[in-house]
Amino acid sequence: MRHQDEHPDHDDDIEWVSKSEMKRESQALQELGESLVRLKPSELAKVPLDEELKDAIALAHRLSNKREALRRHLQFIGKLMRNRDVSAIQQALAAFDHKNAVTNAHFHKLEQWRDRLIREGDKGVDALLAEHRDLDRQKLRQLARQGRKELAANLPPKAFRELFQYLKQHLEP
Repeated sequence: MRHQDEHPDHDDDIEWVSKSEMKRESQALQELGESLVRLKPSELAKVPLDEELKDAIALAHRLSNKREALRRHLQFIGKLMRNRDVSAIQQALAAFDHKNAVTNAHFHKLEQWRDRLIREGDKGVDALLAEHRDLDRQKLRQLARQGRKELAANLPPKAFRELFQYLKQHLEP
């Protein structure tokens, strides 16, 4: 007769996951699938997907005007994601997020320079030229002066926009 102590205990190797944790993981994978569906076609092409997932995402695009069908299909995409290693997909999406964050930061910096040039005039132009010597001082002064006049007279912001475009062309990220 064997005692329980003689049996190797295999239960130590099994990792128990609660039902709530499984639901959270499923929800996270479904949200990852929704993120894939929202991508532009050019971005989606850069994400490493197998044919089954590509087909499912294409079908989701066709179901976009059928709300309940799309909801169920997104759940199906989440189910497909459970059987795959999604780390490469997550890395690709993180790279898109980082690129968007860098682009937004650059855009805000351009807006700040434009606003500073219009607000400070020659002092702002000198500060900008101290950082970027290749810009045209005369053009910057002229656009900043016109922008101040437009702002003071409540005119349409033509020079305001033109100054931003000039900065965008010459101050690459």
